Amino acid sequence: MRLQADGRDIDLDKDGFLVHMVDWSDGVAVALAEHEGLTLSAAHFEIIHALRRFHAQYQLSPAMRPLVKYIGQELGKDKGTSLYLLSLFPDSPAKLASKLAGLPKPDNCL
Repeated sequence: MRLQADGRDIDLDKDGFLVHMVDWSDGVAVALAEHEGLTLSAAHFEIIHALRRFHAQYQLSPAMRPLVKYIGQELGKDKGTSLYLLSLFPDSPAKLASKLAGLPKPDNCL
């Protein structure tokens, strides 16, 4: 699969995740989100950038529980809840937010 973003062709795997993490940019995140039927806001980018920091620190994409805990520590308890994350990233926040952040699919996501 391929995605057009930032004037480039971006390779995606069969699940729509970036093949090469170095291809990520805010523009790529916007294009990935559009493909998912989402329009990104500043609140989305706050979570996406926090996820990228998590990955840089731990070299993995977090499952839901570690994601909620990390967001709560980084951005405050009001944002570190499953309901808040579900409001931004429907169905599977850990999986969708990781995809939009250009990270690998979390290990325990279907």
